[in-house]
Amino acid sequence: QLRLVESGGGLVQAGGSLRLSCAYSRRTFMYYVTAWFRQAPEKEREFVAASRWSTGSTYYADSVKGRFTISRDNAKNTVYLQMNSLEPQDTAVYYCAADPDGIRVQVFSSYSYWGQGTQVTVSS
Repeated sequence: QLRLVESGGGLVQAGGSLRLSCAYSRRTFMYYVTAWFRQAPEKEREFVAASRWSTGSTYYADSVKGRFTISRDNAKNTVYLQMNSLEPQDTAVYYCAADPDGIRVQVFSSYSYWGQGTQVTVSS
């Protein structure tokens, strides 16, 4: 069973930065499609960013493009989401996800494995 553990959330002022981490329990994840989603109160879970490591392709929601970057550290079995120029509307619980195939990277039902989530709050 693949386990994903997020960390790095917190409270930040608008314009600030945070880096979220998602640690995976085994190295085979490096061949998976990995993604970040977020869910604000009373809203549906929405796609943020994803990477198909086998091809080097990355994908971003329009709302975060140019501000967020997904990356990984193979030695640490960890995927990151660097978030810059944060805005109050970025406030949400952020989840990392993984799947061996991830056929539709922006669709949450494409992912088999999920972390527990980490809260990000951006104050104005």
